[in-house]
Amino acid sequence: MGARPCRVRVIGPLVPHVAGFRSELALQGYRPFALTDQLRVLAHLSRWMAGEGLEPAALDTERIEAFLEARRSQGYTLWISPKGVEPLINYLRGCGVVPPASVPPPSEVDLLLDEFRAYLLNERGIAPSSTASYLHVARLFLAARPGDGGLRELAAADVLSFVAEQCKVRNPAYIACGVRSFLRFCHLRGLIATPLAGAVPRVASRQRSKLPVSVDAGAIKKLLHSCDRRSAFGRRDFAVLNLLARLGLRAGEVVAMDLGDIDWRAGELVVRGKGGRRDRMPLPADVGQAIAAWLSHGRGSPACRNVFTRVRAPRRPLTSAGVSALVRAACRRAGLPEVHAHRLRHAAATELLRAGANLEEIGLVLRHELTLTTSIYAKVDLASLVPLARPWEGARP
Repeated sequence: MGARPCRVRVIGPLVPHVAGFRSELALQGYRPFALTDQLRVLAHLSRWMAGEGLEPAALDTERIEAFLEARRSQGYTLWISPKGVEPLINYLRGCGVVPPASVPPPSEVDLLLDEFRAYLLNERGIAPSSTASYLHVARLFLAARPGDGGLRELAAADVLSFVAEQCKVRNPAYIACGVRSFLRFCHLRGLIATPLAGAVPRVASRQRSKLPVSVDAGAIKKLLHSCDRRSAFGRRDFAVLNLLARLGLRAGEVVAMDLGDIDWRAGELVVRGKGGRRDRMPLPADVGQAIAAWLSHGRGSPACRNVFTRVRAPRRPLTSAGVSALVRAACRRAGLPEVHAHRLRHAAATELLRAGANLEEIGLVLRHELTLTTSIYAKVDLASLVPLARPWEGARP
């Protein structure tokens, strides 16, 4: 017989919201005892509010912190931070009974960065992940300016100084791309009179100077075999690893998968790629079976439509960082060196090459826009490269 939550007695102004909060927690995948713990937090908050003579509408950020301080002073060791009461407060805010969190008025820098974000997403079509990177660099750049991020007196020497300083502690290509993009935006909007993007020094690209590091077929089998498909975790991980290693999906493409992207009758999958691209790919039967097993016996019924979600409550969509963590955990289980999720994409390309696919076909599978991007895999096609190698003059006859 499964565990059942004990009864929680609630008094005070939050009594009308107990049933709704309980249902919301169950919908998010909270198990009975975890659900009970959250209801106990609600009961404590409601008692405290009754003692203070407060109604839900008075529960602003300061009073929430006062409640947490009272909870800490009474010796509680769990759910004593804003994050600990986040599920309850978010639910009450969603019902409209608690005021939204107070947000300080945006500064000039915040407004400028919001405009830069809209420019990147809407006008340039930059992916959200890249947009976040550019915004981070732009914020660093503005923080280094005197006053409130003033740009009127900006000169090429200022740009060079910032880039040189940041490249000591951060990836040079990351800094250069972000600053160059932000300066183009500033000139386009008339915030700087001179086009200073050209003042950002070029960074030597060694992206194609090395062989693509892959994971061999034997290691892929070990990773897949490490998933315990009797559990929800194992079924989800097995499906994700198949998509990464068999179809060459990026981590972001895995987490973006929607339930409507799978055409079960046609055996096809819509992949939401970079820059808003949508490509239709064939879905191998065994990969489809792995996804179906997760959907039928693991995913549950969270409110979101993402194919892959967290297994533990709250049942939110899986993130790219979660996919990478999933891959590293599989490596540890299989006794292999830890690799990033993108390494499995290289594995898919390498296996295609070994099976006789040409670079154009590999580019179609990986959804590369440029043939140059796929050309890196020519370096691992040793069978084709051997006839092109010139004999070494010092070789023995």
